[in-house]
Amino acid sequence: MAVINRIADYFDDMKSWRQHLHQHPELDFDCVQTAAFVVQKLTEFGVDEIHQGIAETGVVALIKGKATGGVIGLRADMDALPIQEVRDHVYKSQTSGKMHACGHDGHTTILLGAARYLAETRNFAGTVALIFQPGEEGAGGGRVMCEEGIMDRFNIDAVYGLHNWPNMPVGSMGMRAGVIMAAADRFTVTVTGKGGHAAMPHLCVDPIVAASAIVQGLNTIVSRNVDPMDQAVISVTQIHGGDAFNIIPEVVDITGTLRTFKSEVQSDCIARMEQVCAHIGLAYGCAAKFEFFAGYPATVNDAKSADFAGDVAQSLFGAGAVDRDTAPSLGGEDFSYMLQQRPGAYVFLGQGPSAGLHHPEYDFNDEVSPFGASYFARLIEMALPVGG
Repeated sequence: MAVINRIADYFDDMKSWRQHLHQHPELDFDCVQTAAFVVQKLTEFGVDEIHQGIAETGVVALIKGKATGGVIGLRADMDALPIQEVRDHVYKSQTSGKMHACGHDGHTTILLGAARYLAETRNFAGTVALIFQPGEEGAGGGRVMCEEGIMDRFNIDAVYGLHNWPNMPVGSMGMRAGVIMAAADRFTVTVTGKGGHAAMPHLCVDPIVAASAIVQGLNTIVSRNVDPMDQAVISVTQIHGGDAFNIIPEVVDITGTLRTFKSEVQSDCIARMEQVCAHIGLAYGCAAKFEFFAGYPATVNDAKSADFAGDVAQSLFGAGAVDRDTAPSLGGEDFSYMLQQRPGAYVFLGQGPSAGLHHPEYDFNDEVSPFGASYFARLIEMALPVGG
């Protein structure tokens, strides 16, 4: 059995919810309409408690089972991305420059589907804490919800989350013990030279030339300073300098990201990046100021919880559809903060053939929602068995 039959009955409703959410994307903590929609549905389902305004627009709802027991948290992210959607389907984003390009509309739908089933059946002993989180896409909503005390406030013992994974078959799932997603950090480099007329470069100190060399230097660090058995990514994503075609600017700004799995690799990369920037800048007669901004920590699954997640997935999808040693991703995820406070596991759910995450042609596959909802529901029934 790949999907719980009762949840399969919800498919048309779940598809409608997801496409409604897709039409109304909201960014960061400004998930006002999304949270209102979530609360409306949870109220209709008859959950026991709804707590709003956590991390501004976050929602935590509680469903109590047939007997007392532990508390398991299930988390879904709600926010969208500042990307212009290019596909012209009937449920296309109605807000220019914003779209659900990472599938958080689907994640919210999945948790709503699980909530409906669990509120209806209550075939578990304990409590489910449904965590609807804003601000995953860089704003750190998971961190804020933790700082506001949701784990202690709701007595959560363990917490689980998922993410759709493009081009992994529908009805399959991947998980692993230990690191599954990377630390996601940001850096900037301010290269300062001496501006002047572009026709007289000998009277200037050109920060554009220095910045170009710095970008090339940064791109050698992973290949030449990181152990090939480890993994890291340094990507320069922005470079800005100058306002006119005939002026050499005074300053060039570089921005990028560092992704690592191990703290020692992260530290080594930071030190080397600082050296490369300073020394190359000096070689070109410029000052190069390197600044590092720590982002989300690595997402680290508790081994026992990851193994349990595999058992749950296998009970639904079959052993052949579950990869218990899936390759980790160098993408970042603020579910990491929740896993720092409680044991749990983060898993990848097959999305089928798809554009990549954060791509303007991406669209969550509605066929996936019953699989995700069934996974969450079965997880609760197996973690908190009646009479267990």
